[in-house]
Amino acid sequence: MWTDPIIFPAFIAVVVIICLAIFFHFVPFFLWLSAKVSGVHISLIQLFLMRIRNVPPSVIVPSLIEAHKAGLKTISRDNLEAHYMTGGHVQRVVHALVSASKADIDLSFEKATAIDLAGRDVFEAVQTSVNPKVIDTPPVAAVAKNGIQLITKARVTVRANIQQLVGGAGEDTILARVGEGIVSSIGSAESHEQVLENPDSISKLVLRKGLDAGTAFEILSIDIADIDVGKNIGATLQMDQANADKNIAQAKAEERRAMAIAAEQEMKAKAQEARAEVIQAEAEVPKALAQALREGHMGFMDYYRLENLKGDTAMRENIGNLTKNDIKDTLK
Repeated sequence: MWTDPIIFPAFIAVVVIICLAIFFHFVPFFLWLSAKVSGVHISLIQLFLMRIRNVPPSVIVPSLIEAHKAGLKTISRDNLEAHYMTGGHVQRVVHALVSASKADIDLSFEKATAIDLAGRDVFEAVQTSVNPKVIDTPPVAAVAKNGIQLITKARVTVRANIQQLVGGAGEDTILARVGEGIVSSIGSAESHEQVLENPDSISKLVLRKGLDAGTAFEILSIDIADIDVGKNIGATLQMDQANADKNIAQAKAEERRAMAIAAEQEMKAKAQEARAEVIQAEAEVPKALAQALREGHMGFMDYYRLENLKGDTAMRENIGNLTKNDIKDTLK
Protein backbone atom coordinates (compact mmCIF):
# COMPACT_ATOMS: atom_id res chain seq x y z
CA MET A 1 0.00 0.00 0.00
CA TRP A 2 2.84 2.39 0.82
CA THR A 3 4.33 1.73 -2.58
CA ASP A 4 1.22 2.94 -4.28
CA PRO A 5 2.20 6.05 -6.28
CA ILE A 6 -1.03 7.83 -5.27
CA ILE A 7 -1.56 6.92 -1.59
CA PHE A 8 2.00 7.52 -0.39
CA PRO A 9 2.37 11.09 -1.74
CA ALA A 10 -1.09 11.95 -0.37
CA PHE A 11 -0.12 10.64 3.05
CA ILE A 12 3.10 12.66 2.99
CA ALA A 13 1.15 15.78 2.02
CA VAL A 14 -1.31 15.29 4.91
CA VAL A 15 1.54 14.83 7.40
CA VAL A 16 3.28 17.94 6.12
CA ILE A 17 0.07 19.97 6.39
CA ILE A 18 -0.51 18.77 9.95
CA CYS A 19 3.06 19.58 10.94
CA LEU A 20 2.82 23.04 9.38
CA ALA A 21 -0.47 23.68 11.16
CA ILE A 22 1.06 22.71 14.50
CA PHE A 23 4.14 24.79 13.78
CA PHE A 24 2.22 27.90 12.78
CA HIS A 25 -0.09 27.49 15.79
CA PHE A 26 2.71 27.41 18.34
CA VAL A 27 5.10 29.58 16.33
CA PRO A 28 3.24 32.55 14.79
CA PHE A 29 5.61 33.02 11.90
CA PHE A 30 3.69 35.77 10.20
CA LEU A 31 3.57 37.82 13.43
CA TRP A 32 7.33 37.39 13.74
CA LEU A 33 7.73 38.49 10.15
CA SER A 34 5.51 41.53 10.75
CA ALA A 35 7.59 42.44 13.82
CA LYS A 36 10.82 42.11 11.89
CA VAL A 37 9.57 44.29 9.08
CA SER A 38 8.46 46.93 11.65
CA GLY A 39 11.85 46.94 13.39
CA VAL A 40 10.74 45.12 16.56
CA HIS A 41 13.32 42.56 17.67
CA ILE A 42 11.62 39.38 18.86
CA SER A 43 12.58 35.77 18.18
CA LEU A 44 10.50 32.78 17.19
CA ILE A 45 11.47 31.07 20.45
CA GLN A 46 10.03 33.96 22.43
CA LEU A 47 6.80 33.72 20.46
CA PHE A 48 6.70 29.96 21.12
CA LEU A 49 7.27 30.53 24.84
CA MET A 50 4.39 33.04 24.86
CA ARG A 51 2.10 30.24 23.71
CA ILE A 52 3.40 28.03 26.50
CA ARG A 53 2.73 30.82 29.05
CA ASN A 54 -0.83 31.28 27.67
CA VAL A 55 0.00 34.81 26.52
CA PRO A 56 -1.46 35.52 23.06
CA PRO A 57 1.23 36.83 20.69
CA SER A 58 -1.56 38.43 18.65
CA VAL A 59 -1.99 40.91 21.53
CA ILE A 60 1.63 41.51 22.52
CA VAL A 61 3.28 41.81 19.09
CA PRO A 62 0.89 44.44 17.58
CA SER A 63 1.20 46.46 20.81
CA LEU A 64 4.99 46.31 20.58
CA ILE A 65 4.85 47.41 16.94
CA GLU A 66 2.52 50.35 17.82
CA ALA A 67 4.77 51.46 20.68
CA HIS A 68 7.90 51.17 18.54
CA LYS A 69 6.37 53.19 15.70
CA ALA A 70 5.25 55.87 18.20
CA GLY A 71 8.77 56.17 19.55
CA LEU A 72 8.06 54.63 22.97
CA LYS A 73 11.34 52.79 23.45
CA THR A 74 10.83 52.08 27.17
CA ILE A 75 8.02 49.57 26.63
CA SER A 76 9.38 46.03 26.52
CA ARG A 77 7.88 42.65 25.79
CA ASP A 78 8.30 41.56 29.41
CA ASN A 79 6.36 44.60 30.64
CA LEU A 80 3.45 43.88 28.31
CA GLU A 81 3.41 40.18 29.19
CA ALA A 82 3.45 40.92 32.91
CA HIS A 83 0.59 43.39 32.57
CA TYR A 84 -1.45 40.91 30.54
CA MET A 85 -0.93 38.12 33.09
CA THR A 86 -2.10 40.41 35.91
CA GLY A 87 -5.41 40.93 34.10
CA GLY A 88 -4.70 44.25 32.41
CA HIS A 89 -5.73 45.51 29.00
CA VAL A 90 -2.45 45.70 27.06
CA GLN A 91 -3.78 47.33 23.91
CA ARG A 92 -5.72 49.96 25.86
CA VAL A 93 -2.62 50.89 27.86
CA VAL A 94 -0.47 51.18 24.72
CA HIS A 95 -3.13 53.32 23.00
CA ALA A 96 -3.22 55.59 26.05
CA LEU A 97 0.58 55.93 26.16
CA VAL A 98 0.76 56.76 22.48
CA SER A 99 -2.02 59.37 22.81
CA ALA A 100 -0.40 60.89 25.90
CA SER A 101 2.95 61.07 24.12
CA LYS A 102 1.44 62.87 21.13
CA ALA A 103 -0.48 65.27 23.42
CA ASP A 104 2.63 65.98 25.53
CA ILE A 105 1.04 64.56 28.69
CA ASP A 106 3.35 63.15 31.34
CA LEU A 107 2.22 59.51 31.65
CA SER A 108 4.61 56.69 32.46
CA PHE A 109 4.05 53.02 31.72
CA GLU A 110 3.87 52.21 35.43
CA LYS A 111 1.25 54.91 36.03
CA ALA A 112 -0.79 53.78 33.01
CA THR A 113 -0.80 50.14 34.12
CA ALA A 114 -1.74 51.16 37.69
CA ILE A 115 -4.69 53.16 36.37
CA ASP A 116 -5.74 50.26 34.16
CA LEU A 117 -5.52 47.71 36.98
CA ALA A 118 -7.52 50.07 39.22
CA GLY A 119 -10.48 49.52 36.90
CA ARG A 120 -10.43 52.83 35.06
CA ASP A 121 -10.24 53.23 31.31
CA VAL A 122 -6.82 54.85 30.94
CA PHE A 123 -7.28 55.53 27.23
CA GLU A 124 -10.58 57.34 27.88
CA ALA A 125 -8.89 59.27 30.71
CA VAL A 126 -6.19 60.50 28.32
CA GLN A 127 -8.84 61.50 25.79
CA THR A 128 -10.77 63.37 28.48
CA SER A 129 -7.58 65.09 29.55
CA VAL A 130 -7.01 66.27 25.99
CA ASN A 131 -10.66 66.94 25.15
CA PRO A 132 -12.64 67.96 28.29
CA LYS A 133 -16.16 66.59 28.64
CA VAL A 134 -19.35 68.16 29.92
CA ILE A 135 -21.38 66.64 32.76
CA ASP A 136 -25.03 67.69 33.12
CA THR A 137 -26.21 67.87 36.72
CA PRO A 138 -29.69 66.69 37.68
CA PRO A 139 -32.18 69.39 38.76
CA VAL A 140 -31.07 70.89 42.09
CA ALA A 141 -33.80 72.46 44.26
CA ALA A 142 -32.78 75.17 46.74
CA VAL A 143 -34.62 77.87 48.72
CA ALA A 144 -33.56 81.52 49.01
CA LYS A 145 -33.92 83.48 52.23
CA ASN A 146 -37.30 84.91 51.15
CA GLY A 147 -38.73 81.37 50.99
CA ILE A 148 -38.95 81.00 47.18
CA GLN A 149 -37.71 77.71 45.74
CA LEU A 150 -35.42 77.71 42.69
CA ILE A 151 -34.76 74.60 40.57
CA THR A 152 -31.36 74.83 38.89
CA LYS A 153 -29.59 72.80 36.21
CA ALA A 154 -25.86 73.22 35.60
CA ARG A 155 -23.28 72.00 33.09
CA VAL A 156 -19.89 71.11 34.55
CA THR A 157 -16.88 71.01 32.21
CA VAL A 158 -14.20 68.68 33.59
CA ARG A 159 -10.81 67.42 32.52
CA ALA A 160 -9.29 64.18 33.71
CA ASN A 161 -6.52 64.54 36.28
CA ILE A 162 -4.10 61.75 35.32
CA GLN A 163 -2.16 61.97 38.56
CA GLN A 164 -5.25 61.38 40.71
CA LEU A 165 -7.02 58.70 38.70
CA VAL A 166 -5.85 56.06 41.17
CA GLY A 167 -7.73 56.66 44.41
CA GLY A 168 -9.54 59.78 43.19
CA ALA A 169 -13.31 60.19 43.42
CA GLY A 170 -15.43 59.91 40.28
CA GLU A 171 -18.22 61.83 38.56
CA ASP A 172 -20.80 61.10 41.26
CA THR A 173 -18.71 62.99 43.81
CA ILE A 174 -18.32 65.93 41.43
CA LEU A 175 -22.10 66.09 40.90
CA ALA A 176 -22.79 65.83 44.63
CA ARG A 177 -20.35 68.62 45.47
CA VAL A 178 -21.65 70.88 42.72
CA GLY A 179 -25.21 70.31 43.92
CA GLU A 180 -24.18 71.13 47.47
CA GLY A 181 -22.47 74.32 46.28
CA ILE A 182 -25.57 75.40 44.33
CA VAL A 183 -27.81 74.85 47.36
CA SER A 184 -25.42 76.82 49.57
CA SER A 185 -25.17 79.67 47.06
CA ILE A 186 -28.93 80.03 46.58
CA GLY A 187 -29.59 79.61 50.30
CA SER A 188 -27.31 82.54 51.12
CA ALA A 189 -29.10 84.87 48.66
CA GLU A 190 -31.49 87.42 50.18
CA SER A 191 -34.15 86.84 47.52
CA HIS A 192 -34.74 84.64 44.48
CA GLU A 193 -34.78 87.75 42.25
CA GLN A 194 -31.16 88.38 43.15
CA VAL A 195 -30.24 84.91 41.90
CA LEU A 196 -32.30 85.29 38.72
CA GLU A 197 -30.62 88.60 37.95
CA ASN A 198 -27.07 87.22 38.42
CA PRO A 199 -27.00 83.44 37.81
CA ASP A 200 -23.24 83.61 37.24
CA SER A 201 -22.83 84.39 40.94
CA ILE A 202 -23.71 80.76 41.64
CA SER A 203 -20.96 79.38 39.40
CA LYS A 204 -18.39 81.84 40.75
CA LEU A 205 -19.17 80.94 44.34
CA VAL A 206 -19.11 77.20 43.60
CA LEU A 207 -15.81 77.40 41.72
CA ARG A 208 -14.18 79.19 44.65
CA LYS A 209 -14.93 76.22 46.91
CA GLY A 210 -12.38 73.94 45.18
CA LEU A 211 -14.83 71.11 44.65
CA ASP A 212 -12.41 69.01 42.59
CA ALA A 213 -10.06 68.36 45.51
CA GLY A 214 -9.42 64.65 45.93
CA THR A 215 -11.22 63.71 42.71
CA ALA A 216 -10.02 62.26 39.43
CA PHE A 217 -11.12 65.38 37.55
CA GLU A 218 -10.28 69.04 37.33
CA ILE A 219 -13.27 71.37 37.08
CA LEU A 220 -12.73 73.92 34.32
CA SER A 221 -16.06 75.73 34.46
CA ILE A 222 -19.57 75.53 35.91
CA ASP A 223 -22.30 77.06 33.75
CA ILE A 224 -25.89 77.53 34.88
CA ALA A 225 -28.02 76.10 32.08
CA ASP A 226 -31.51 76.74 33.47
CA ILE A 227 -33.25 78.21 36.55
CA ASP A 228 -36.95 77.65 37.22
CA VAL A 229 -39.01 79.23 40.01
CA GLY A 230 -40.64 76.56 42.15
CA LYS A 231 -42.96 76.70 45.15
CA ASN A 232 -43.21 79.37 47.81
CA ILE A 233 -41.72 77.19 50.50
CA GLY A 234 -41.74 79.99 53.08
CA ALA A 235 -45.49 80.56 52.74
CA THR A 236 -46.14 76.82 52.80
CA LEU A 237 -44.12 76.45 56.00
CA GLN A 238 -45.96 79.36 57.60
CA MET A 239 -49.33 77.83 56.67
CA ASP A 240 -48.25 74.48 58.05
CA GLN A 241 -47.08 76.16 61.25
CA ALA A 242 -50.36 78.07 61.54
CA ASN A 243 -52.34 74.86 61.07
CA ALA A 244 -50.20 73.15 63.66
CA ASP A 245 -50.74 76.03 66.12
CA LYS A 246 -54.48 75.91 65.44
CA ASN A 247 -54.60 72.17 66.07
CA ILE A 248 -52.66 72.64 69.29
CA ALA A 249 -55.00 75.42 70.43
CA GLN A 250 -58.05 73.28 69.59
CA ALA A 251 -56.60 70.39 71.52
CA LYS A 252 -55.92 72.58 74.55
CA ALA A 253 -59.44 74.09 74.35
CA GLU A 254 -60.92 70.60 74.13
CA GLU A 255 -58.84 69.61 77.14
CA ARG A 256 -60.08 72.61 79.12
CA ARG A 257 -63.69 71.87 78.11
CA ALA A 258 -63.33 68.28 79.18
CA MET A 259 -61.86 69.39 82.50
CA ALA A 260 -64.73 71.87 82.99
CA ILE A 261 -67.30 69.17 82.24
CA ALA A 262 -65.56 66.86 84.67
CA ALA A 263 -65.52 69.57 87.35
CA GLU A 264 -69.22 70.27 86.74
CA GLN A 265 -70.06 66.59 87.06
CA GLU A 266 -68.04 66.44 90.24
CA MET A 267 -69.90 69.46 91.67
CA LYS A 268 -73.25 67.90 90.73
CA ALA A 269 -72.22 64.69 92.42
CA LYS A 270 -71.21 66.60 95.56
CA ALA A 271 -74.51 68.54 95.47
CA GLN A 272 -76.45 65.31 95.18
CA GLU A 273 -74.53 63.91 98.11
CA ALA A 274 -75.28 67.09 100.10
CA ARG A 275 -79.00 66.89 99.23
CA ALA A 276 -79.04 63.27 100.26
CA GLU A 277 -77.44 64.18 103.58
CA VAL A 278 -80.00 67.00 104.05
CA ILE A 279 -82.89 64.65 103.27
CA GLN A 280 -81.45 62.11 105.64
CA ALA A 281 -81.08 64.81 108.31
CA GLU A 282 -84.65 66.06 107.70
CA ALA A 283 -85.87 62.51 108.13
CA GLU A 284 -84.37 62.51 111.61
CA VAL A 285 -86.13 65.80 112.61
CA PRO A 286 -89.57 64.26 113.43
CA LYS A 287 -87.90 61.62 115.55
CA ALA A 288 -85.93 64.28 117.40
CA LEU A 289 -89.12 66.35 117.97
CA ALA A 290 -90.97 63.33 119.27
CA GLN A 291 -88.09 62.48 121.56
CA ALA A 292 -87.98 66.08 122.82
CA LEU A 293 -91.75 66.08 123.50
CA ARG A 294 -91.55 62.77 125.37
CA GLU A 295 -88.67 63.88 127.52
CA GLY A 296 -90.22 67.28 128.25
CA HIS A 297 -87.51 69.34 126.58
CA MET A 298 -90.11 70.92 124.31
CA GLY A 299 -93.62 72.08 125.09
CA PHE A 300 -96.81 72.03 123.05
CA MET A 301 -96.66 75.76 122.37
CA ASP A 302 -93.09 75.43 121.14
CA TYR A 303 -94.19 72.75 118.70
CA TYR A 304 -97.16 74.88 117.60
CA ARG A 305 -94.91 77.87 116.90
CA LEU A 306 -92.56 75.65 114.93
CA GLU A 307 -95.40 74.43 112.74
CA ASN A 308 -96.56 78.00 112.16
CA LEU A 309 -93.00 78.97 111.16
CA LYS A 310 -92.85 76.10 108.67
CA GLY A 311 -96.21 77.05 107.16
CA ASP A 312 -95.16 80.68 106.88
CA THR A 313 -91.90 79.67 105.19
CA ALA A 314 -93.73 77.46 102.69
CA MET A 315 -96.14 80.27 101.87
CA ARG A 316 -93.27 82.67 101.27
CA GLU A 317 -91.56 80.13 98.96
CA ASN A 318 -94.76 79.69 96.96
CA ILE A 319 -95.19 83.43 96.62
CA GLY A 320 -91.57 83.74 95.49
CA ASN A 321 -92.10 81.16 92.74
CA LEU A 322 -95.11 82.99 91.25
CA THR A 323 -94.60 85.05 88.04
CA LYS A 324 -95.91 88.56 87.59
CA ASN A 325 -98.93 87.26 85.67
CA ASP A 326 -99.71 84.80 88.43
CA ILE A 327 -99.52 87.62 90.96
CA LYS A 328 -101.86 89.75 88.85
CA ASP A 329 -104.27 86.83 88.53
CA THR A 330 -104.09 86.26 92.24
CA LEU A 331 -104.74 89.91 93.05
CA LYS A 332 -107.72 89.93 90.71
